[in-house]
Amino acid sequence: MNNGSYYELYRSSSVGVTLTDALDDLIMQGRIDPQLAMKVLSNFDRSITEVLSDKVKASLSFKGHLDTYRFCDEVWTFLIKNVTFKLQNANFVSTDKVKIVSCSSKKPGEA
Repeated sequence: MNNGSYYELYRSSSVGVTLTDALDDLIMQGRIDPQLAMKVLSNFDRSITEVLSDKVKASLSFKGHLDTYRFCDEVWTFLIKNVTFKLQNANFVSTDKVKIVSCSSKKPGEA
C-alpha cells in the first residue's frame, strides 16, 4: 500500500462487484474509457477503506478452529471452521467456516 494505492479486497464485496459490473457495462456501451473505470475503482478502494476505518466502531469476538493460515505480501489470511461470533449486543451467530483477511492499517506513505 504505497504511492497512494489501497488494497483492492473490497472489490469482491457485493457493492464492489456491482460497481465493477456497472463500469464494465459502461465501457461496453462506449460511454466511458477503461482508464476512467480504473480511476473510479481506485477511488472506491480509497473511499471504502477510509469510511470503514473512520465510521465503523462495532466490535465482536469469535471462537473456532483454525484450519489454515498464511502470510503473503503483508496480508494475513485465516480460514476458520465451526465459528461462533459474539456480537456487542450479546447475541451469538454460528457458521461452518469463515475466511478472514487482515491487512496493514497504515495509510499510504506512512512508515
